[in-house]
Amino acid sequence: MADPAPRAATLGAPGTAAAGGPPIDAVAAAAYTVPLERPESDGTLCWTATTLVIATVRAGDRVGTGYTYAAPAVVPLVEETLAGVLRGRDPMAVGAAWAAMCHTVRNLGRRGPVSAAIAALDIAVWDLKARLLDLPLVDVLGGYHQAVPAYGSGGFTSLSDAELAAQLRGWADDGLPAVKLKVGRDPDADPRRVALAREAVGPAVGLFVDANGAYRRKEALRLAERFAEHDVRWFEEPVSSDDLAGLRLLRDRAPAGMEIAAGEYGWDLSHFRDLLGAEAVDCLQADVTRACGITGVLRAAALADAAGVDLSGHCAPQVTAHALTAVWHLRHLEYFADHVRVEELAFDGVLRPEGGALRPDRSRPGHGLDVRWSDLSAYRVPV
Repeated sequence: MADPAPRAATLGAPGTAAAGGPPIDAVAAAAYTVPLERPESDGTLCWTATTLVIATVRAGDRVGTGYTYAAPAVVPLVEETLAGVLRGRDPMAVGAAWAAMCHTVRNLGRRGPVSAAIAALDIAVWDLKARLLDLPLVDVLGGYHQAVPAYGSGGFTSLSDAELAAQLRGWADDGLPAVKLKVGRDPDADPRRVALAREAVGPAVGLFVDANGAYRRKEALRLAERFAEHDVRWFEEPVSSDDLAGLRLLRDRAPAGMEIAAGEYGWDLSHFRDLLGAEAVDCLQADVTRACGITGVLRAAALADAAGVDLSGHCAPQVTAHALTAVWHLRHLEYFADHVRVEELAFDGVLRPEGGALRPDRSRPGHGLDVRWSDLSAYRVPV
C-alpha cells in the first residue's frame, strides 16, 4: 500500500474468498482535519474545520478507497471492530461484506460514527471490486444514468452579503442550474438574504434554502411564504428531521411549487422508511458517507422508488456522483463547497461540473480517485 498513513492490518482466515481470486487481506483507516480559512456557520452549528476519514481495503496488489466526513473516532471502529470482519472475505461479494459489518455492530448501535465507519468501508469495497475487474464503478453498479445533475451549495450564514452574492453567482456562471444558501441563524434577516440571493443569480437559476432544522413549525410556515416571493422551490429541513409531523405540516401547507426535503441525517434504513411513511418529504435526501455507504443508499433509493419519490444525494460529490448513477428516481446531488475543497486537496481524478452535472470518468477504474497522501499528511489526526 503506497500510503504512509493507514497501518496495514494482518491477514485473517481466508475462508470466504472467491475461488482463484485474492481475498481482502488488509484494512486500514486514518483521519485528516483540514482547517477552514475562517469559521463557517449554518442555522444551528458553527465549525472551523472539516474532518475526512479515509479507509482502504486491499486484495493482492489492488487497493480500494472509501471515505466519510465524521469524527476521528471512526478510525478505531474501522481498525478494531470492522477490519476483522472484512479480512479474508471475497471483495466481489460486496453485499455479504456489508451485511457482515452491520451484523457485527449490533451491540454498538448503527447510528452515528458506526454507520459512518461502515459507509467508508463499503465505498472502499465497491471501489476495490471495480478495480479488480478493471472497470469504472459506474459500470459495476449498472447505473441508469450517464451523469448526475448538481447544484451549488454553501451560502453560509457567516458570509457577508457581498461574499454570499459572489459565491452563488459563481456557481450560476459555472452552469449549475440551482444554488442553495443556509438560513435559520437570524430568521429576521433571512428574507433579505434570500432576496439578495435571487438578485445575484437572476430569475433563471433555481434557488434553494436549507435551515438545518433551525425553525419552529409556525415560524417555518411564515418564512416559507416570504421565500416563495423569490421563487424558492426547495426548503430543506425547515424543522428538525426528527420532527416528522412538522415536516408533514410544512409539506402540506408550503406554497405551491415549494418542495420540502430531508434525510441527510438518515443513518439506517429505518430513518428513510419513517420519512417516507409519514409522507414528510417531497424529495428524500441520503448521504453516502453516513447511510452505510453505497449499499445503504441504494437500499434507501429502493424505498424512494416504491414511494414514487425522487432521491437527492447529500454532499461528498466525488463518490456520490458514482452512487447516484444507479438510482432510478434521481433528482440531483449537492455540490457542497466545503467538501469540494477537501476532495480537491485529498484526491487526484476529481470530477468537476460540466453542463450542470458530474459525469463519472469511464477511463479510470473504480471511482477514479487516487489519494494524494503526501498533500494530506500535514492534516493527519493522531488516533
